[in-house]
Amino acid sequence: MDVPQSQGQGKQPLTDVKTLREAARRHVEEGAVTQFHSENRETVIRLLNEALATELVCVLRYRHDYFMARGLAGKAAADEFLEHANDELQHADQVAERIVQLGGEPLFDPNGLTARSHAEYRIGKTLKEAIRENLVAERIAIDSYREMIQFIGDSDPTTRRMLEEILATEEEHADDLADLLQDSGATAARS
Repeated sequence: MDVPQSQGQGKQPLTDVKTLREAARRHVEEGAVTQFHSENRETVIRLLNEALATELVCVLRYRHDYFMARGLAGKAAADEFLEHANDELQHADQVAERIVQLGGEPLFDPNGLTARSHAEYRIGKTLKEAIRENLVAERIAIDSYREMIQFIGDSDPTTRRMLEEILATEEEHADDLADLLQDSGATAARS
């Protein structure tokens, strides 16, 4: 790939077609993993397994809270909990798939799941506490994903884009929960 000197100045030069073809044939068994993934691949896989554990812990907490939410105020919260649980499960699937694409193994073993998770499995005794614990977990996920995105930078655009999409959903979840928490406080104040 010949690129005029004026293009790409200050950036890494593009690899010529012959070299790209030879490298692809030489490492065909490695699937999506190319020479550009090798630098931080093991670290990225470890971070993704931590994200996977975080998502699974959140699925379990949200499912618990979905079944435990009662009363009129509980119905709105339960609907939100179920939606979030389903989103978190979808995130877990995306992360696990990416781990496999990078040549790793997703860690689904429940032993050590909470130790690998960034979020804790903490259950509130009241609806308001449940909302608060889920909001804390979402805030942890937001910060974790933001740091992973910064760490990955431009070295793995596919993983970065996936994490950015998940981050956007986690931010929506945090907004939803903040609204529920505010509503539950207003309900308690009126009682």
